Amino acid sequence: MNSSRILVVDDEVNERQGLAELLTAWGYQVETAADGMQALQRIGQEPPQAVLTDIRMPRMDGLELLAEIRQRFGALPVLVITGQGSKEAAVECLRLRANDFIEKPLRGEELKQRLADVVRGVPESHGATGEEWEFLGQSSVAENIRRELARVAPTTASVLITGESGTGKEVVARQLHRLSPRRDRAFIAVNCAAIPESLMESEIFGHEKGAFTGAQERRAGCFELAEGGTLLLDEIGEMPLATQAKLLRVLEDRKIRRLGSKTELAVNVRLLAATNKNPAQAVARGQLREDLYFRLNVFHLHLPPLRGHLEDLPVLAAGLLRKLAARHERPAEGLAPELLARLRDYGWPGNVRELRNVLEHALIVADTPYLQTRHLPHDFGAAPAPADAGDPGRISIAVGATVAEAERLLILKTLEREGNNKTRAAEKLGISLKTLQNKLKEYQGREAEPPAAP
Repeated sequence: MNSSRILVVDDEVNERQGLAELLTAWGYQVETAADGMQALQRIGQEPPQAVLTDIRMPRMDGLELLAEIRQRFGALPVLVITGQGSKEAAVECLRLRANDFIEKPLRGEELKQRLADVVRGVPESHGATGEEWEFLGQSSVAENIRRELARVAPTTASVLITGESGTGKEVVARQLHRLSPRRDRAFIAVNCAAIPESLMESEIFGHEKGAFTGAQERRAGCFELAEGGTLLLDEIGEMPLATQAKLLRVLEDRKIRRLGSKTELAVNVRLLAATNKNPAQAVARGQLREDLYFRLNVFHLHLPPLRGHLEDLPVLAAGLLRKLAARHERPAEGLAPELLARLRDYGWPGNVRELRNVLEHALIVADTPYLQTRHLPHDFGAAPAPADAGDPGRISIAVGATVAEAERLLILKTLEREGNNKTRAAEKLGISLKTLQNKLKEYQGREAEPPAAP
């Protein structure tokens, strides 16, 4: 028997009873309500584990109910039943932070899976792979992002998503796909920084058998895999310039050519790009082609750092904790007030990703249902320990030095400490190997001797 309690909300008696019987057969404990106002009374008396609501009802419809739930009951999971092909309703569901929506006519197995995902706190990915975390928040910043998402998602426009590492760029890209007419097709995400330069074109465009040494069979590239759906090119500034030129051609002609092939293939793919760099600066530095930048930047979404909207931290933390608790099958009822205050006082250089990791650590070590400050990682919020004068890992940067010079000193000193092992140095610095190599090329011709330890 499934212990989860589901509140079914529908004004049509037959529909309501039919859903209740179906969910009961699946092992859920079911309560019902005839409209949104009655549903709010039920939730106020004893909140269920999830709400399944129709969208069209008198007195208070499903969207009004969803808005009230978010205001009164925070992150209570809600699955909304929408009319077939109702793009506007789907967009509004996103804006109001529904956990998921499903179109009529309902298909039993799909409803069963989608409801199970909502109860477990696992958002539907519509063919996407990898972990997905909902973009949460109630601030004007978060509302503006959802408003922009609602505007551009139903279109076919290319979107450039910018923001610091950990702000949720891939999460936003997945939501764009989920709200688009392409949501039932593939979502493919590619991290350009993680692909060796020699394999970049093969990964993006595919190759024929024998196209190069080691090409033992034909392989479809990311454009073909994303046919009819959405392709996200993450860290687009790390893509080699030669590949950027070919990508621009694909965007113009909507055709690709596998490596080693003489035949062009038509493709129907919506392209999204993301970067944690300032794209205008990347263009100025020659890391991003200007013509490609203009082609990608049809619509620009910028995600602010978490420190720029800390009023969203309680909602973000509650949502992340719920999903983490479901994944680890650990009890978690919330965060103690003193812990929440501690989290609000922190600067979050790693943004939402860092918040998730901190909460995951606290959840794993917690011995109470409410997370306490003692459950935080032991080094949380600690400033780097002062180094001794003779510490070989210490570098001295003069006041007034440029950021570029400070960066150069840090890179060269780290490389020295790692015995000139570029891979380990890149890991220590938190950058890709390709970025490190590009930086070292910039330093060639300069006096680039590693600084002596002071």
